[in-house]
Amino acid sequence: MSDLTVERRVTANDAVPSAAVTTVDQQAFRDAMAKLSAAVNIVTTDGPAGKAGFTASAVSSVSDTPGTLLVCLNRGSSVYPTFQANEHLCVNTLAAHHEALSSLFGSRSSTEERFAATEWDVLHTGSPVLQDALVAFDCRVEEVVSAATHDIFICRVLAIKQGQSTDGLVYFSRGYHAVRG
Repeated sequence: MSDLTVERRVTANDAVPSAAVTTVDQQAFRDAMAKLSAAVNIVTTDGPAGKAGFTASAVSSVSDTPGTLLVCLNRGSSVYPTFQANEHLCVNTLAAHHEALSSLFGSRSSTEERFAATEWDVLHTGSPVLQDALVAFDCRVEEVVSAATHDIFICRVLAIKQGQSTDGLVYFSRGYHAVRG
């Protein structure tokens, strides 16, 4: 047994004293996040506001009932207004051989250059689906939550396309890495 005694249990309803709230240095946070492996995705949309796409690692499953994902997008991004207005998107999870495509969609290249670099299909929403994606999730945006500099798009999955590749692409320690399936 430990010599530690608990004087008072803290519950979720207890207020946290403001002196206990701290912030971390931005660079320290970025350095720490570099240690978090994440799948690499190209998120796309096409609709009344136009076509757009960007590279993202801030994508996560929310629920399987119903199939729901979240996608984070900086409100200052040049593609933000297009995604906000179109209200649907496709999360294209990249295979190991997509490193150059990921870099292109993460650059300041034009929309035309980005989409001309490879072949695309469409599923339910009309958002571009990468033909050789590891997997693609075609989604309708159901809710948007603002947090700090980003909006979190809560997305209902309407269609899924499984690719042929079994090797994924992750971003870790500020670099791309293949994950063998």
